[in-house]
Amino acid sequence: MAKPVVDHSEQHDENNSVDLGNLDDNVETFDHPKWKRTVNLLLVSFHSMMATFSAAAIQSGFVDIAEDFHISVQRASYLTSLFIVVLGAAPLFWRPLGQTYGRRPIFLISLIGSLVGNIGCAKSPSYGTMGLCRAITAWFISPAASLGSAVVAESFAKKDRARYMGVWTTMVTLGVPLAPFIFGFVTVRVGYRWTYWILAIINAVQFVLFFFLGLETRHVPGQATLGKSGYFTFRRIDPTPIRPVDFIAPLGLITRCNVVIAAVSYSMAFLWGSVTTTFEIPQIFPETYGFNNQQVGLQYIGIILGTLIGEFAGGFFSDQWMWRRQRRGRKSEPEYRLWLSYFGYLLVICGVVVFFVQIAKSGTKWNITPIIGAAIAAVGNQIVTTIMITYAVDCYPSESAAIGVFITFIRQTLGFIGPFW
Repeated sequence: MAKPVVDHSEQHDENNSVDLGNLDDNVETFDHPKWKRTVNLLLVSFHSMMATFSAAAIQSGFVDIAEDFHISVQRASYLTSLFIVVLGAAPLFWRPLGQTYGRRPIFLISLIGSLVGNIGCAKSPSYGTMGLCRAITAWFISPAASLGSAVVAESFAKKDRARYMGVWTTMVTLGVPLAPFIFGFVTVRVGYRWTYWILAIINAVQFVLFFFLGLETRHVPGQATLGKSGYFTFRRIDPTPIRPVDFIAPLGLITRCNVVIAAVSYSMAFLWGSVTTTFEIPQIFPETYGFNNQQVGLQYIGIILGTLIGEFAGGFFSDQWMWRRQRRGRKSEPEYRLWLSYFGYLLVICGVVVFFVQIAKSGTKWNITPIIGAAIAAVGNQIVTTIMITYAVDCYPSESAAIGVFITFIRQTLGFIGPFW
């Protein structure tokens, strides 16, 4: 793989993004202490999780939705597919606004819009109306799922980047299995429409927390910071005019083979190790094993545990791997991380094979082996996720926001197409 010509010293690109590659652990980026940056990362990561969490929230209720609107379960699943594809395209719109007006205002607008969209879903009288409201929700909830990589790159030093990038990527991945696990109980007890009300309540709480605790990490040299008054003041950060081409600029990364290979390989691991298993469980298990929504939700525990294990392995060992090389006095090229990704790919392949083979062999009697396969795939998926996204950002740290948007676009596009295979 060809290595990009990148100066890892502090540099600025045409959009005035800052590479923090040489900053040390306790640097107070833009006058913010590390604990505040960590709190901000947690808020952004949770916001990112809510994107995939909202997409998957109704999976345990496919059967109920089908009965409510007199449609097939397959057609009910399109409400999730629609959410996925909008989630991939919308960041192209939000990224230039985030560069110009900052991350924080975009995140706040995002939460208001998704709150309104979820209320619309809860009150929808028809399948078409619910589909429209799902698309609106996906459009507004999407920014953090793509701009999170920029927040990490703007807030933390390169040598710790995999660890903090792992927090963000874990939350993005964790939203997929966590939502149907939780809402399986909700659907059985109070009905699937309460799924949307709960999502709206969460958005409202997020807005309050982000308004008072969220930080602005976007910084343009020569521009004064807002300081404490910034919590109540919103203004243009970058005076550079927004051009129409800026809305599709991240797609230009298709010419960077390092980013393309990382994006496509990660997206395929995400498709098979996360989307496929979580999509198949609510469609196969009720019909094959006679499960109710709550029992379907419980099947996601294995995927949740696998994701957490994979993050520990991917984030911790990736940073240790790079640190040991640097300790021996050798330059830590971004490509050195990729050695660990092979373990992730093997686990995804093995896990998916076990999942489908064991379902086929089980007949109508449930056993835990398919879930073990799904858990193994989840471990591999999260290892690949952390390593590949960190690698892409390490190659071009000044383009971290565009990389996040590009990778999200590829991931969500394949995630949308995959279930139709």
